[in-house]
Amino acid sequence: MGKKKAIAAGHICLDITPAFKSKEEKAIKDLFRPGQLIAMDAAKVSLGGSVSNTGIGMKRLGADVELMGMVGNDAFGQMVLNELEKYDISPDSMIVRDGVGTSYSVILAPAGIDRIFLHCSGANDTFTLDDIDLEKVKEANLFHFGYPSLMRMMYIDGGKELVRLLKAVHELGVAVSVDMAMFEESTEAGAQEWNEVLKSVIPYIDFFVPSIEELCIMLDRERYHEWNERAQGADVTNFIDIEKDVRPLADKLLSYGAKVILIKCGTPGIYFRTADKEQILKIGGGIGEEIADSWSNQEAFEKSYLVEKDKVASGTGAGDTTIAAFLSAILAGKDWQDALHLATATGALCVQTYDALSGIIPLEDVQKKIDAGWEKRK
Repeated sequence: MGKKKAIAAGHICLDITPAFKSKEEKAIKDLFRPGQLIAMDAAKVSLGGSVSNTGIGMKRLGADVELMGMVGNDAFGQMVLNELEKYDISPDSMIVRDGVGTSYSVILAPAGIDRIFLHCSGANDTFTLDDIDLEKVKEANLFHFGYPSLMRMMYIDGGKELVRLLKAVHELGVAVSVDMAMFEESTEAGAQEWNEVLKSVIPYIDFFVPSIEELCIMLDRERYHEWNERAQGADVTNFIDIEKDVRPLADKLLSYGAKVILIKCGTPGIYFRTADKEQILKIGGGIGEEIADSWSNQEAFEKSYLVEKDKVASGTGAGDTTIAAFLSAILAGKDWQDALHLATATGALCVQTYDALSGIIPLEDVQKKIDAGWEKRK
Protein backbone atom coordinates (compact mmCIF):
# COMPACT_ATOMS: atom_id res chain seq x y z
CA MET A 1 0.00 0.00 0.00
CA GLY A 2 1.36 3.43 -0.95
CA LYS A 3 1.82 6.43 1.28
CA LYS A 4 -1.43 7.96 2.44
CA LYS A 5 -2.19 11.43 1.11
CA ALA A 6 -3.74 14.48 2.77
CA ILE A 7 -5.23 17.77 1.67
CA ALA A 8 -5.07 20.79 3.99
CA ALA A 9 -7.82 23.25 3.12
CA GLY A 10 -9.44 26.33 4.62
CA HIS A 11 -8.04 29.55 6.03
CA ILE A 12 -4.75 31.06 4.83
CA CYS A 13 -3.37 34.58 5.14
CA LEU A 14 -0.23 36.66 4.78
CA ASP A 15 1.26 37.93 8.05
CA ILE A 16 3.25 41.17 7.86
CA THR A 17 5.12 42.14 11.02
CA PRO A 18 6.92 45.50 10.84
CA ALA A 19 9.84 45.61 13.29
CA PHE A 20 9.98 48.71 15.48
CA LYS A 21 13.45 50.26 15.52
CA SER A 22 12.99 51.82 18.96
CA LYS A 23 13.00 49.47 21.95
CA GLU A 24 11.79 52.25 24.26
CA GLU A 25 8.47 51.43 25.93
CA LYS A 26 5.80 54.05 25.27
CA ALA A 27 2.06 54.28 25.80
CA ILE A 28 -0.07 53.80 22.69
CA LYS A 29 -1.15 57.47 22.75
CA ASP A 30 2.50 58.56 22.71
CA LEU A 31 3.61 56.04 20.11
CA PHE A 32 0.92 56.62 17.48
CA ARG A 33 0.17 60.31 16.92
CA PRO A 34 -1.49 61.80 13.82
CA GLY A 35 1.05 62.99 11.27
CA GLN A 36 3.93 61.20 12.99
CA LEU A 37 6.58 59.25 11.08
CA ILE A 38 7.86 56.23 13.02
CA ALA A 39 11.27 54.80 12.09
CA MET A 40 11.03 51.05 11.45
CA ASP A 41 13.32 48.14 10.65
CA ALA A 42 12.55 45.57 7.94
CA ALA A 43 9.17 43.85 8.07
CA LYS A 44 8.94 40.09 8.44
CA VAL A 45 6.59 38.45 5.95
CA SER A 46 5.30 34.96 6.71
CA LEU A 47 2.28 32.76 6.17
CA GLY A 48 -0.50 32.35 8.69
CA GLY A 49 -3.66 30.32 9.06
CA SER A 50 -4.43 26.62 9.23
CA VAL A 51 -3.57 25.81 5.60
CA SER A 52 -0.01 27.02 6.04
CA ASN A 53 0.66 26.09 9.67
CA THR A 54 -0.94 22.64 9.65
CA GLY A 55 -0.45 21.88 5.95
CA ILE A 56 3.20 22.90 5.72
CA GLY A 57 3.74 21.43 9.18
CA MET A 58 2.55 18.06 7.86
CA LYS A 59 4.87 18.42 4.87
CA ARG A 60 7.87 19.10 7.13
CA LEU A 61 6.91 16.13 9.28
CA GLY A 62 7.06 13.91 6.20
CA ALA A 63 3.43 13.60 5.12
CA ASP A 64 2.26 13.72 1.50
CA VAL A 65 0.06 16.82 1.52
CA GLU A 66 -1.47 19.30 -0.91
CA LEU A 67 -2.71 22.74 0.14
CA MET A 68 -6.11 24.09 -0.89
CA GLY A 69 -6.57 27.66 0.34
CA MET A 70 -7.84 30.70 -1.51
CA VAL A 71 -5.96 33.90 -2.35
CA GLY A 72 -6.82 36.86 -4.53
CA ASN A 73 -5.22 37.54 -7.89
CA ASP A 74 -3.17 40.34 -6.35
CA ALA A 75 0.31 41.17 -5.05
CA PHE A 76 -0.33 39.65 -1.62
CA GLY A 77 -1.67 36.49 -3.26
CA GLN A 78 1.51 36.16 -5.31
CA MET A 79 3.55 36.60 -2.13
CA VAL A 80 1.61 33.72 -0.52
CA LEU A 81 2.32 31.48 -3.51
CA ASN A 82 6.00 32.46 -3.46
CA GLU A 83 6.24 31.62 0.25
CA LEU A 84 4.72 28.18 -0.39
CA GLU A 85 7.37 27.43 -3.01
CA LYS A 86 10.06 28.11 -0.39
CA TYR A 87 8.74 25.02 1.40
CA ASP A 88 8.87 22.99 -1.83
CA ILE A 89 5.09 22.97 -2.04
CA SER A 90 3.46 23.29 -5.44
CA PRO A 91 0.85 26.06 -5.54
CA ASP A 92 -1.14 24.15 -8.17
CA SER A 93 -3.92 23.18 -5.76
CA MET A 94 -4.26 26.70 -4.38
CA ILE A 95 -7.28 28.67 -5.53
CA VAL A 96 -6.49 32.06 -7.11
CA ARG A 97 -9.63 34.16 -7.48
CA ASP A 98 -10.22 37.41 -9.33
CA GLY A 99 -12.30 40.07 -7.61
CA VAL A 100 -11.32 39.27 -4.02
CA GLY A 101 -8.37 40.39 -1.94
CA THR A 102 -5.90 38.06 -0.27
CA SER A 103 -6.36 37.80 3.48
CA TYR A 104 -3.64 39.54 5.46
CA SER A 105 -2.71 40.60 8.97
CA VAL A 106 -0.45 43.48 9.92
CA ILE A 107 0.95 42.66 13.35
CA LEU A 108 2.14 45.63 15.38
CA ALA A 109 4.34 44.67 18.32
CA PRO A 110 5.97 47.76 19.84
CA ALA A 111 8.11 47.30 22.95
CA GLY A 112 6.12 46.73 26.13
CA ILE A 113 2.70 46.56 24.44
CA ASP A 114 0.64 43.48 23.64
CA ARG A 115 0.40 42.79 19.92
CA ILE A 116 -2.15 44.69 17.83
CA PHE A 117 -3.60 42.86 14.81
CA LEU A 118 -4.94 44.66 11.75
CA HIS A 119 -6.72 41.85 9.92
CA CYS A 120 -8.47 41.57 6.57
CA SER A 121 -10.24 38.23 6.11
CA GLY A 122 -10.46 38.80 2.35
CA ALA A 123 -10.80 35.71 0.17
CA ASN A 124 -11.38 33.42 3.17
CA ASP A 125 -14.83 34.94 3.64
CA THR A 126 -15.92 33.89 0.15
CA PHE A 127 -14.66 30.28 0.27
CA THR A 128 -17.36 27.65 -0.50
CA LEU A 129 -17.63 24.03 -1.61
CA ASP A 130 -17.77 25.24 -5.21
CA ASP A 131 -14.14 26.39 -4.93
CA ILE A 132 -12.90 22.89 -4.07
CA ASP A 133 -11.67 20.45 -6.71
CA LEU A 134 -13.47 17.31 -5.54
CA GLU A 135 -11.60 15.18 -8.09
CA LYS A 136 -8.37 16.02 -6.26
CA VAL A 137 -10.01 15.46 -2.89
CA LYS A 138 -11.19 12.02 -4.02
CA GLU A 139 -7.56 10.96 -4.46
CA ALA A 140 -6.72 11.76 -0.82
CA ASN A 141 -7.13 9.67 2.31
CA LEU A 142 -7.60 12.67 4.61
CA PHE A 143 -9.13 16.12 4.11
CA HIS A 144 -8.26 18.61 6.85
CA PHE A 145 -10.34 21.79 7.00
CA GLY A 146 -9.07 24.55 9.26
CA TYR A 147 -10.67 27.63 10.82
CA PRO A 148 -14.23 27.62 9.43
CA SER A 149 -15.08 29.83 12.42
CA LEU A 150 -13.09 32.63 10.69
CA MET A 151 -14.59 32.08 7.22
CA ARG A 152 -17.89 33.92 6.81
CA MET A 153 -19.56 31.64 4.27
CA MET A 154 -18.83 28.71 6.55
CA TYR A 155 -20.61 30.03 9.63
CA ILE A 156 -23.55 32.15 8.43
CA ASP A 157 -27.03 30.63 7.96
CA GLY A 158 -26.45 28.06 10.68
CA GLY A 159 -23.31 26.72 9.02
CA LYS A 160 -25.20 25.41 5.98
CA GLU A 161 -22.23 25.81 3.64
CA LEU A 162 -19.90 24.06 6.10
CA VAL A 163 -22.36 21.16 6.30
CA ARG A 164 -22.58 21.05 2.49
CA LEU A 165 -18.78 21.03 2.14
CA LEU A 166 -18.02 18.42 4.79
CA LYS A 167 -20.89 16.18 3.68
CA ALA A 168 -19.62 16.25 0.08
CA VAL A 169 -16.11 15.23 1.17
CA HIS A 170 -17.46 12.61 3.57
CA GLU A 171 -19.54 11.06 0.78
CA LEU A 172 -16.37 10.63 -1.30
CA GLY A 173 -15.18 8.17 1.36
CA VAL A 174 -12.34 10.46 2.47
CA ALA A 175 -11.55 10.92 6.17
CA VAL A 176 -12.40 14.42 7.41
CA SER A 177 -10.65 16.39 10.15
CA VAL A 178 -11.63 19.87 11.33
CA ASP A 179 -9.89 22.45 13.48
CA MET A 180 -11.47 25.66 14.72
CA ALA A 181 -10.15 29.13 15.58
CA MET A 182 -11.11 31.50 18.37
CA PHE A 183 -13.39 34.45 17.69
CA GLU A 184 -14.55 37.47 19.66
CA GLU A 185 -18.06 37.19 21.08
CA SER A 186 -18.93 40.65 19.76
CA THR A 187 -18.33 39.66 16.12
CA GLU A 188 -20.69 38.15 13.56
CA ALA A 189 -19.01 34.78 14.11
CA GLY A 190 -19.57 35.14 17.85
CA ALA A 191 -23.29 35.71 17.32
CA GLN A 192 -23.83 32.33 15.63
CA GLU A 193 -25.58 29.40 17.33
CA TRP A 194 -22.43 27.28 17.35
CA ASN A 195 -23.95 24.48 19.38
CA GLU A 196 -26.45 23.92 16.57
CA VAL A 197 -23.74 24.26 13.91
CA LEU A 198 -21.67 21.54 15.60
CA LYS A 199 -24.71 19.27 15.92
CA SER A 200 -25.13 19.54 12.15
CA VAL A 201 -21.49 19.04 11.11
CA ILE A 202 -20.11 16.53 13.64
CA PRO A 203 -21.63 13.49 11.84
CA TYR A 204 -19.43 14.33 8.82
CA ILE A 205 -16.22 14.82 10.84
CA ASP A 206 -13.91 11.91 11.68
CA PHE A 207 -11.23 13.78 13.64
CA PHE A 208 -12.38 16.88 15.51
CA VAL A 209 -9.39 18.79 16.90
CA PRO A 210 -10.35 22.17 18.47
CA SER A 211 -8.76 23.95 21.41
CA ILE A 212 -10.57 23.79 24.73
CA GLU A 213 -11.41 27.53 24.62
CA GLU A 214 -12.81 27.27 21.08
CA LEU A 215 -14.88 24.24 22.01
CA CYS A 216 -16.25 25.74 25.20
CA ILE A 217 -17.26 29.09 23.69
CA MET A 218 -19.18 27.11 21.06
CA LEU A 219 -20.85 24.51 23.28
CA ASP A 220 -21.24 26.19 26.67
CA ARG A 221 -20.72 29.95 26.76
CA GLU A 222 -21.78 30.24 30.39
CA ARG A 223 -19.07 27.76 31.36
CA TYR A 224 -16.57 29.69 29.22
CA HIS A 225 -17.34 32.91 31.09
CA GLU A 226 -16.96 31.09 34.41
CA TRP A 227 -13.51 29.85 33.35
CA ASN A 228 -12.43 33.39 32.54
CA GLU A 229 -13.68 34.60 35.90
CA ARG A 230 -11.70 31.81 37.52
CA ALA A 231 -8.54 32.69 35.58
CA GLN A 232 -8.75 36.47 36.27
CA GLY A 233 -6.90 37.37 33.08
CA ALA A 234 -4.37 34.54 33.27
CA ASP A 235 -4.18 31.59 30.86
CA VAL A 236 -7.51 29.76 31.18
CA THR A 237 -5.95 26.36 30.49
CA ASN A 238 -4.11 26.48 33.82
CA PHE A 239 -7.41 26.74 35.70
CA ILE A 240 -9.57 24.01 34.18
CA ASP A 241 -10.23 20.53 35.50
CA ILE A 242 -10.25 17.58 33.11
CA GLU A 243 -12.98 15.68 34.94
CA LYS A 244 -15.29 18.63 35.62
CA ASP A 245 -14.58 20.93 32.68
CA VAL A 246 -13.22 19.03 29.68
CA ARG A 247 -14.89 15.61 29.82
CA PRO A 248 -18.48 17.01 29.82
CA LEU A 249 -17.76 18.84 26.56
CA ALA A 250 -16.34 15.67 25.00
CA ASP A 251 -19.44 13.78 26.21
CA LYS A 252 -21.61 16.26 24.34
CA LEU A 253 -19.57 15.84 21.15
CA LEU A 254 -19.89 12.05 21.37
CA SER A 255 -23.66 12.43 21.73
CA TYR A 256 -23.61 14.43 18.47
CA GLY A 257 -21.84 11.55 16.69
CA ALA A 258 -18.15 12.42 17.10
CA LYS A 259 -15.65 9.66 16.37
CA VAL A 260 -12.15 10.84 17.39
CA ILE A 261 -11.79 13.98 19.53
CA LEU A 262 -8.50 15.71 20.29
CA ILE A 263 -8.80 18.83 22.44
CA LYS A 264 -5.79 21.13 22.74
CA CYS A 265 -5.54 22.29 26.35
CA GLY A 266 -2.64 24.73 26.08
CA THR A 267 0.55 24.26 28.08
CA PRO A 268 -0.83 21.38 30.23
CA GLY A 269 -1.36 19.05 27.23
CA ILE A 270 -4.06 17.45 25.06
CA TYR A 271 -7.23 15.49 25.85
CA PHE A 272 -8.07 12.47 23.68
CA ARG A 273 -11.40 10.66 23.46
CA THR A 274 -12.87 8.19 20.99
CA ALA A 275 -16.23 6.60 20.23
CA ASP A 276 -17.06 2.90 20.02
CA LYS A 277 -15.85 0.55 17.30
CA GLU A 278 -19.01 0.93 15.21
CA GLN A 279 -18.38 4.67 14.94
CA ILE A 280 -14.62 4.35 14.33
CA LEU A 281 -15.30 1.98 11.43
CA LYS A 282 -17.16 4.84 9.70
CA ILE A 283 -13.92 6.85 9.36
CA GLY A 284 -13.02 7.20 5.68
CA GLY A 285 -9.82 7.04 3.69
CA GLY A 286 -9.14 3.41 4.63
CA ILE A 287 -8.22 4.62 8.12
CA GLY A 288 -11.25 3.40 10.07
CA GLU A 289 -10.65 -0.26 9.30
CA GLU A 290 -6.99 0.05 10.32
CA ILE A 291 -7.57 1.68 13.71
CA ALA A 292 -11.00 0.40 14.80
CA ASP A 293 -9.79 -2.33 17.16
CA SER A 294 -7.16 -0.32 19.01
CA TRP A 295 -8.65 3.20 18.92
CA SER A 296 -12.21 2.41 20.06
CA ASN A 297 -13.49 3.62 23.46
CA GLN A 298 -10.25 5.31 24.49
CA GLU A 299 -9.69 8.27 26.79
CA ALA A 300 -6.42 9.90 27.83
CA PHE A 301 -4.84 13.18 28.84
CA GLU A 302 -1.37 13.50 27.35
CA LYS A 303 0.85 15.95 29.21
CA SER A 304 3.10 18.30 27.26
CA TYR A 305 6.81 17.66 27.02
CA LEU A 306 8.99 19.80 29.25
CA VAL A 307 10.49 22.96 27.73
CA GLU A 308 12.63 25.07 30.04
CA LYS A 309 11.30 28.61 30.48
CA ASP A 310 14.35 30.24 28.95
CA LYS A 311 13.85 28.17 25.79
CA VAL A 312 10.22 29.18 25.23
CA ALA A 313 10.18 31.71 22.37
CA SER A 314 6.57 31.95 21.17
CA GLY A 315 3.29 30.05 21.13
CA THR A 316 2.72 30.96 17.47
CA GLY A 317 1.38 27.93 15.59
CA ALA A 318 1.84 25.49 18.47
CA GLY A 319 -1.75 24.24 18.26
CA ASP A 320 -1.68 23.94 14.47
CA THR A 321 1.60 22.01 14.43
CA THR A 322 0.42 19.75 17.26
CA ILE A 323 -2.48 18.81 15.00
CA ALA A 324 -0.12 18.45 12.03
CA ALA A 325 1.83 15.81 13.94
CA PHE A 326 -1.30 14.01 15.17
CA LEU A 327 -2.69 13.73 11.64
CA SER A 328 0.70 12.80 10.16
CA ALA A 329 1.05 10.05 12.76
CA ILE A 330 -2.37 8.68 11.79
CA LEU A 331 -1.42 8.67 8.11
CA ALA A 332 1.83 6.91 9.02
CA GLY A 333 -0.09 4.12 10.78
CA LYS A 334 0.98 4.96 14.35
CA ASP A 335 -1.04 3.75 17.32
CA TRP A 336 -2.97 6.34 19.31
CA GLN A 337 -0.43 6.46 22.14
CA ASP A 338 2.41 7.26 19.74
CA ALA A 339 0.22 9.77 17.91
CA LEU A 340 -0.34 11.65 21.19
CA HIS A 341 3.37 11.54 22.07
CA LEU A 342 4.36 12.85 18.64
CA ALA A 343 1.70 15.56 18.75
CA THR A 344 2.73 16.93 22.14
CA ALA A 345 6.43 16.69 21.27
CA THR A 346 5.94 18.63 18.04
CA GLY A 347 4.02 21.34 19.87
CA ALA A 348 6.90 21.58 22.35
CA LEU A 349 9.40 21.95 19.49
CA CYS A 350 7.27 24.67 17.93
CA VAL A 351 7.24 26.90 21.03
CA GLN A 352 11.05 27.01 20.99
CA THR A 353 11.03 29.17 17.83
CA TYR A 354 9.40 32.52 17.06
CA ASP A 355 7.45 31.29 14.04
CA ALA A 356 5.15 28.33 13.49
CA LEU A 357 7.28 26.18 11.21
CA SER A 358 11.06 26.49 11.59
CA GLY A 359 11.13 24.21 14.64
CA ILE A 360 9.28 21.37 12.91
CA ILE A 361 11.36 18.30 12.01
CA PRO A 362 10.51 14.93 10.39
CA LEU A 363 8.31 12.61 12.44
CA GLU A 364 11.07 10.02 12.85
CA ASP A 365 13.39 12.68 14.30
CA VAL A 366 10.67 13.75 16.74
CA GLN A 367 10.43 10.10 17.79
CA LYS A 368 14.20 9.99 18.38
CA LYS A 369 13.93 12.94 20.77
CA ILE A 370 11.17 11.13 22.65
CA ASP A 371 13.16 7.88 22.76
CA ALA A 372 16.18 9.78 24.11
CA GLY A 373 14.25 10.35 27.34
CA TRP A 374 12.56 13.72 26.86
CA GLU A 375 10.76 14.46 30.13
CA LYS A 376 7.10 15.34 30.47
CA ARG A 377 5.78 18.30 32.43
CA LYS A 378 4.95 17.42 36.02
